[in-house]
Amino acid sequence: MSTVPLTLADWRALYRGGKARPRELLLPWLARLEEGDPAWIVRCRPEDLKAQLEWLERSSMEALPLYGVPFAVKDNIDVAGLPTTAACPAFSHLPGRHATVVQRLLDAGAVLIGKTNLDQFATGLVGTRSPFGAVPNTFVPDYVSGGSSSGSASVVARGLAAFALGTDTAGSGRVPAGFNNLVGLKPTPGSVPMQGVLPACRTLDVVSVFALTVADAAEVMALIEGAQGEPAFQGCAPRLPWFGDDQSALRVGIPQEPACDRALGYAAAWEQAVGRASALGLACRTVDMAPLDAVARLLYEGPWVAERYAVVQPLFEEHPELLDPVVRQVIGKARQHDAVAAFRARYQLEDLRLQATAMWRDIDVLMVPTAPTCPSRGAVAAEPVLRNSELGRYTNFVNLLGWSAVALPAGMAASGLPFGITLIAPGGCDAALVRLAARWEAASELTLGCRLRAPLPADRALRRLPAAAAVMPLVVVGAHLRGLPLHGQLLARGARFVAAVRTAAHYRLYRLPGGAPDRPGLIRVASGGVSIAVEVHELPVSEIGSLLQDIPYPLGLGRVELEDGRSLPGFMCEGAAVAGAEDISAFGGWRDWLAAR
Repeated sequence: MSTVPLTLADWRALYRGGKARPRELLLPWLARLEEGDPAWIVRCRPEDLKAQLEWLERSSMEALPLYGVPFAVKDNIDVAGLPTTAACPAFSHLPGRHATVVQRLLDAGAVLIGKTNLDQFATGLVGTRSPFGAVPNTFVPDYVSGGSSSGSASVVARGLAAFALGTDTAGSGRVPAGFNNLVGLKPTPGSVPMQGVLPACRTLDVVSVFALTVADAAEVMALIEGAQGEPAFQGCAPRLPWFGDDQSALRVGIPQEPACDRALGYAAAWEQAVGRASALGLACRTVDMAPLDAVARLLYEGPWVAERYAVVQPLFEEHPELLDPVVRQVIGKARQHDAVAAFRARYQLEDLRLQATAMWRDIDVLMVPTAPTCPSRGAVAAEPVLRNSELGRYTNFVNLLGWSAVALPAGMAASGLPFGITLIAPGGCDAALVRLAARWEAASELTLGCRLRAPLPADRALRRLPAAAAVMPLVVVGAHLRGLPLHGQLLARGARFVAAVRTAAHYRLYRLPGGAPDRPGLIRVASGGVSIAVEVHELPVSEIGSLLQDIPYPLGLGRVELEDGRSLPGFMCEGAAVAGAEDISAFGGWRDWLAAR
């Protein structure tokens, strides 16, 4: 453990066995939060922690997964009794209840120590658009921290909080992670409750998590997710978490032209990241980013900016001078769009979605630079809109398409700035991405955060994962085997190959009559049976009904006994249907019969 506790494991070790109490550790911890630090908007005082500490002292550490762990939240997320400003003092209001995500963390034993700075109204990727001050990059202060969740990333990178919540509409939970050597976990839109979170674009926003390790980010996300009882603008259907289980089959898409900043050393850092992916056994292949670039442009050039206007409309119309000038300029573009433009943009998005979705036929995950460059604060001051827009190339499209993503540290560039990569997958693949991210992290030799002089912890076990689909095993006998004509029916339903196995010696295999493709029939017999080669796959339970509809008579699903004694659901055939069919049991399996034929 590091001298100063950094990770969740560090904090647990300090409290384990009653070696320390939250009051003894956290009250001195607050004293570390310096006045004048632009990362904070509100720093909690000892009296603000009183109720939290008293409750912890009456509670059992074993019952609370985040017992006594300090955390921070972005100041567009409500905390009862503390003002929510969204970095606009004129907009400040005092909420009467916690945001759902905050309440869940407090219920898990975490201790809130402050609210963090942001680009005003979460409008920006730079971290400089705030009257509370520009948040500097934690490595090279002349450069930006990234935004809009600038303060949340800064306090975690410097070890002032074990984790922090941000929000992410266009990359605000990923770009600051990349610029500060952090993990930024951005879930599938619709998977996290948004009650008590001030919207930027309400149909796209998600709460994100900044942490020093993948395991910490995943555990926090698992504790806050599960949106119920509020409007959901994008559905979240968890999918099979297979990334990280069978890495030999994983196909990773990378941009044809990454266009990373050579002067900063980002181009070289990206090449090293691709090399690391290949060294991990991942099959990298280039993809055309044109459809995704077109989606990205819609976010600020299209009518979605009107969602931002809807949040601040009264203030904008009555006192526009109270807004940050650049934020006012960006949000003011909403007046250029009408309802017709909104629908036309939606139609365009759906056309692009079809193109983008087709990409997943050839790859399993997309790996991109988190940002292709990192501007200096002076460059942003000179050209605020242009410099900001450059940072969203690999982030703006993700929420519009309803996808999931995790930003990861990937190395240090020659400029002394951190360089990060982001893994992106279809919506609902959050658990899958976490597993793959953990494997990436395990191959890293980086230290935690910003000059904390602490290596990655030896124990990086994933204690909790974001939700994934319930699955069931399925024994596959014939044309659904890998590489055969009907295997696509399984892949389209999110199936994962588990193992090649054999049945118990109680079966006969027949070639059924009929047209192409050839189909086998597996029959259980009372005597004279043999062992047949089969495969076991896992399939989301939600997909079983549609698969049954695609299975023609005389096939169906039954129970198949394996040679290891297990009895699993699998493809079976009605016994009457094999009368007169060719018995091919002697070949020992469908593949061997095909090869012999």
